[in-house]
Amino acid sequence: MATIRQLIQTSPTKANELFAALADTSNNAVKTRERLLGDLRSELELLAKLEEEHLFPVLRKHKETKDLVTPALNDNKQTRKLLAELEQIPKGSEEFGPKVAELRKAFQQSVRDERKDLLPAVMKALSDEEAQAIVEKIEEGKAEVEEAKRAEAEQRRAEQRQEREQTEKLLAEQKEAANRERETREAARQTAEQVARTAEAAAESTRKVTQNAAETVQRVATAPLSTGSLFFDAMFGLWGVPSGRSLARSGNASASRNQVSTQDEEVIPLAEETLIVGKRTENSGTTTVRRYVVEVPAEQQVTLYDEKVVVERRRPVTDKATGEALTELTVEMVETSEVPLVAKGVRVREEVVVRRERTKRVETVRDTIRRDEVEISNASGRSGNRRAALAYSRK
Repeated sequence: MATIRQLIQTSPTKANELFAALADTSNNAVKTRERLLGDLRSELELLAKLEEEHLFPVLRKHKETKDLVTPALNDNKQTRKLLAELEQIPKGSEEFGPKVAELRKAFQQSVRDERKDLLPAVMKALSDEEAQAIVEKIEEGKAEVEEAKRAEAEQRRAEQRQEREQTEKLLAEQKEAANRERETREAARQTAEQVARTAEAAAESTRKVTQNAAETVQRVATAPLSTGSLFFDAMFGLWGVPSGRSLARSGNASASRNQVSTQDEEVIPLAEETLIVGKRTENSGTTTVRRYVVEVPAEQQVTLYDEKVVVERRRPVTDKATGEALTELTVEMVETSEVPLVAKGVRVREEVVVRRERTKRVETVRDTIRRDEVEISNASGRSGNRRAALAYSRK
């Protein structure tokens, strides 16, 4: 445990170090000046507070030292005044440096006065028990402040760690969403390519069917006829007339002619046309799916807390004075308000699948076909008409 002499002599050490560091900064080091000034303000306020709470009340009890309290309080008041003026000055201005020097000079003069006048009077007037009690209280006060600082720093680190984890989580979610979106785009691209390839194959198939049909028609149109049916000839390849047979063929009954046969037997083929139905693929429509981005309003409720400082007067429980009384005392309490922080994440709401489905339907194709029929007449003048349907052999 330090003595009262050591306490008074070593207390200003940290403040003097902060003054020296602050005086070495330039006008461009605004952030550094703000940080050092905050530390200096805390240190000077702590020194003054501990003196006013634990040292000055004891000095007032002794006749030899009570007159030293008022000048010491005035020094603390002057230090607080200069500190407040320094905080109002812009940290990057030319006025900041001279104001720091003025505050440093006033503080060091106060320290010299305490060492020159206050310390000898305290050592003379106070007993060892009183001096040691003051030292213990001041050391306890410093320890409490240091513990509060450590707790606050730990809380800040925990909050920063939590914010960092939330940011990393948000980035991971955004990355995952981007990967899903990229995969969706790739699947859509592959689907579009497949659709394009299928459409090209269908067009090629239609072209081939059309070309084959045209070639068939050309062959039928240019081939020599052997029956009365072009389609029959195309299907069965009857391109010539059998030798030794005489046939009368015509496209209609009015153009027919008679031929006398000298053979023992004549075979008259009765032909008919057949429907040749093919298929080709036509484009019956195009379905286009386009994804676009819209903005819609969104809202979410969040509970926020505000802390306000309430000052009230009340009747004391007892009128007995406890602790320090009839002295100047300044208490500061910070008011806080929570504000919402908004971030945005991306997730897949739903998927749109574009595919083709094949259905089957049956259509009836109607057209007219031609076929051969026979009309039989005898030479006796009796005639009879006989209509027969197409048959390959009938007796």
